[in-house]
Amino acid sequence: MKTPEILYSVKAQRGNVLRCKGWRQEVILRMLENNMENAEKPEELVIYGGIGKAARNWESYHAIVDSLKNLEDDETLVVQSGMPVAIFKTHKYAPTVVMATTNIMKADWPTFYDLQDKNLTMYANYTAAPWEYIGTQGVIQGTFETLSAIARLHYNDTLVGKILLTAGAGGMGGNQTRAMTMHGGVAILCDSNIEIINRRIEKGFIDVVVESFDKAVSLAKEKAEKGEAIGIAVVGNAADIFEEALEKNFLPDITTSMTPAHDPFAYLPANYTVEEAEALRESDRDKYLVEARKTMVRELNALIKFLDLGVNSFEYGTSIRKECIDAGMDEKEAKRLPGFVAEYIRPLFCEGRGPFRWICMSGETEDLRKIDDMILEKFSDDLLVTRWIKLAKEHIPIEALPARICYMGFGQRKKFALEVNDMIRRGELSGPVAFSRDNLDSGSIVNPTFESENMKDGGDLISDWPVLNGLLNAVGMCDLIALQANYSMGEAVHTGVTMIADGTEEADMRLEVAMTVDSGIGVIRHAQAGYETAKEVANGKGKLTNESIQVPLWWEPTATFGPKDIKKTSVLK
Repeated sequence: MKTPEILYSVKAQRGNVLRCKGWRQEVILRMLENNMENAEKPEELVIYGGIGKAARNWESYHAIVDSLKNLEDDETLVVQSGMPVAIFKTHKYAPTVVMATTNIMKADWPTFYDLQDKNLTMYANYTAAPWEYIGTQGVIQGTFETLSAIARLHYNDTLVGKILLTAGAGGMGGNQTRAMTMHGGVAILCDSNIEIINRRIEKGFIDVVVESFDKAVSLAKEKAEKGEAIGIAVVGNAADIFEEALEKNFLPDITTSMTPAHDPFAYLPANYTVEEAEALRESDRDKYLVEARKTMVRELNALIKFLDLGVNSFEYGTSIRKECIDAGMDEKEAKRLPGFVAEYIRPLFCEGRGPFRWICMSGETEDLRKIDDMILEKFSDDLLVTRWIKLAKEHIPIEALPARICYMGFGQRKKFALEVNDMIRRGELSGPVAFSRDNLDSGSIVNPTFESENMKDGGDLISDWPVLNGLLNAVGMCDLIALQANYSMGEAVHTGVTMIADGTEEADMRLEVAMTVDSGIGVIRHAQAGYETAKEVANGKGKLTNESIQVPLWWEPTATFGPKDIKKTSVLK
């Protein structure tokens, strides 16, 4: 039976009318509503990524809303895998919400689905469960900076006239076409679901859909030869389209994909329509897993073939290599395809940079514009930041509450957040601003097949860092703190966080601490792993800030100092 429309016609409240007992509670409620306004399947509480949910069920959703509306300033709401389980009397500096989601011992997909069927858990994904999703744009700068690295390393710092072939037009993957066109290049993106493609066209992330792969190639070559940018979509399964490209000797300049391989039950197997796949998933989950992984192996093999033919090919965080290894593919062969973090993005992590975001709770686009303009003035010496903000103002559509993503680093985030809080205090902005980030940040995640792959010290599997990140977020008085373990089932531990500027002196105090520890632990993580840039940043010698972090003298991972050698200093040895 279809869920009544009234249940999932959710839109984030705008303006200055409070439904809660304070702005901290109201902002968290609006973040939840903003998730739902941006949701891929709101009727199922699915925000993006196949099955990533905002609440375990509708009863839990309404209970969360009611709890936030009645929560006192000195109370904390506790949420376990999308279900509110307690409200504790704490104190006014404590988090408004703490949550833990999809933390399962000995996790695998059958175990997860058995527990979900028993109504004991749900799938968090990255920003779905902690109510921090800001639509397709939430990952777009990560794609843009990855493409920037490819341009710098291989194409004389420009992608004009170059063609990207990719797949996946969902809530995350749909950004890829726009990221490529922002570079002046051409993108061909395939997805099996025309409804999802049309959604991205409606949102402004894809320019046109064509009827066949041949038409897509013809149009792509025509535009590339003229140096014109365009994002082209074609309906088709990634494995089928990639193999067709190879058979027809079409070699793009870049290949990747953002199909939901991290969740094989959201991945559409070849030779199945969307409706047929849904029926199979309901009737025979084991067969669905087998069929999905068969198609994944074909997709991965095609990407590796592109790599062997000289195309810049990489895994874009989908965990397809891990799923294919689980399906029996040779591990060494699967891992010949490089992951994008280790290949392109990690130098940014060493500076504490990552997918930092802010959301204007007033709903006023003018607030977003004023913040953009402030960044261009206050951070004019940072080309990465200013280039992105200028492009984002021109090319990134607003989805639900006005929001922005920007790869700010250690020191910059604190300076920025305090300035925004002051703008609110001065009456320059119409309402509070929430700060969050993707869980793909420099210190907030361990995933050995993605963010923490090939760490310099071999610490790919060490999950202490995101736990420390979450503990420091609590010390930093953050407004929402989430500890999650999912992505490709059993492979990742990560933390989510929300921090709020409301123009008060108390917010100044919170933000000064929170913005320091949240990105600072990422710098320490990479410095401890032996990355020289991160050591310089921790020493106050980074190019973004002269702020330093006190660290022990026995810094190097191989050091054998004992307690008698303990001294503290702000200078790394």
